[in-house]
Amino acid sequence: MRSAPSEPAGWQVICLCAQWCGVCRQWNAVFDALKERFAQVAFEWVDVEDQAGAMGDVEIETFPTLLVAQGDAVLFFGPVQPSSVQVARLLDRLVAGTAIHPVAGAQARALLVRLRTVLLLKR
Repeated sequence: MRSAPSEPAGWQVICLCAQWCGVCRQWNAVFDALKERFAQVAFEWVDVEDQAGAMGDVEIETFPTLLVAQGDAVLFFGPVQPSSVQVARLLDRLVAGTAIHPVAGAQARALLVRLRTVLLLKR
């Protein structure tokens, strides 16, 4: 059975930030560097205020917050230190399969589906 276009089978990292946030603006360069290191992972940047409708009831209180998924399984959802070393370590573990098990509940999964719809529309 084929995956729906809104649910890619590969890896995806969605950074939830806000344009007004100084930490997010600084983190953007680090996020771009991670894109180069992890070529097998799709990286997306979502401004939570611009996409408030897609956020639903999910409130992001700490920036940056990452949602990491493989296919339709959310493997990580939460705030991270804006450190390329720490996030690279997390992604290394996830991609290598040493930490692969869905960790997020239905709310994070529903958020992933809504964000993928928004991201597809932007393309």
